[in-house]
Amino acid sequence: MDNEAPQQPPVRAISPYGEHQPAIAGPTPEHAELVALNLLPETDKAALGRLMRLWSDDIVALADGRPAPGDSTPELAVANVALTTTVGLGPRVFELTGHKPPGLDDLPVMRHDRLEPAWSGGDLLVMVGADDAVSVVHAVRRLVADAKPFATPLWRQTGFWNSTGADGRPVTGRNLFGQVDGTGNPAVGTPDFDHTVWSSDGPEWFRRGTTLVVRRIRMNLDAWDELTRSEQERAVGRTLSTGAPLTGSAEHDELDLQARDADGRLVIAENSHARLSHHSVNDGRRIFRKGLNYVQDNGPTRESGLIFLSHQADVAGQFLPLLARLDAADALNDWTTTIGSAVFALPPGFQADSWLAHELLS
Repeated sequence: MDNEAPQQPPVRAISPYGEHQPAIAGPTPEHAELVALNLLPETDKAALGRLMRLWSDDIVALADGRPAPGDSTPELAVANVALTTTVGLGPRVFELTGHKPPGLDDLPVMRHDRLEPAWSGGDLLVMVGADDAVSVVHAVRRLVADAKPFATPLWRQTGFWNSTGADGRPVTGRNLFGQVDGTGNPAVGTPDFDHTVWSSDGPEWFRRGTTLVVRRIRMNLDAWDELTRSEQERAVGRTLSTGAPLTGSAEHDELDLQARDADGRLVIAENSHARLSHHSVNDGRRIFRKGLNYVQDNGPTRESGLIFLSHQADVAGQFLPLLARLDAADALNDWTTTIGSAVFALPPGFQADSWLAHELLS
């Protein structure tokens, strides 16, 4: 007879409290939804503060697996699904509040952009991630319902990501080009990460916060598939099978940007994505990037792409120069088109006796 005790499910609860909003430095969720909202004309600073207090209560309940107040489907609130909620404030919010973080403005339209209003802008952002898609949908529904007296949805984007390898260990994850995506990130918990992501100047309320750029990038998978493997890898600057730079053998090997092949060509091409995005050719500027794959179906047709998410302390000082360099020369521009763009300030985290953005809105 088998007398072994039943196996306990893994604990996948993530505390909603902390110095920072917890999802920022955490792993990319398996399932996520982003909703941008615009404030209603009658929403003033005091009303926005009421919404942030309400959302803070929702965030705590949902993270704990408890139904939020007034939840009409409380059975859908479940624990241990690694549910996180991240809230951001768009540039127009600071017309009400003042104290805008430096450099937080709508991004200029790049030469290769084909921006669509359906995926751009927004006064508020709420992003929910979890191991379980049902939990994401339920949480977003609750948060949007509670925002109804204050704001109305502008756009929604849903994405997915796999950052777990076949052996169950964390991996970087791949976009729909098959590319290992995010290798060059600063390591979480290091001084390099802290300097890259968390704000240490600007308005006092924003210290320990960060900014987020959301770019919806449509990928031409059919045209990409017509390339040979070597053409794809030359455009990226990395081996697709492992994510290693073309000058190395493992994913996290340093790029040798001076190496040349037998014909005298640079091994990592001048216009390769890996070269142009590397901090060494961007005056040391770095970002902390994440991504969510997406598909958008319309009857028999499908659009595929990447919801590109970039965290940095200063959009103008860190992200914009990198974006300009990539827009001017990145080989991947031949197979990608940015169709959505938005920027947000993400307030610091909060504790049990407080609420989101209380220092700005009190």
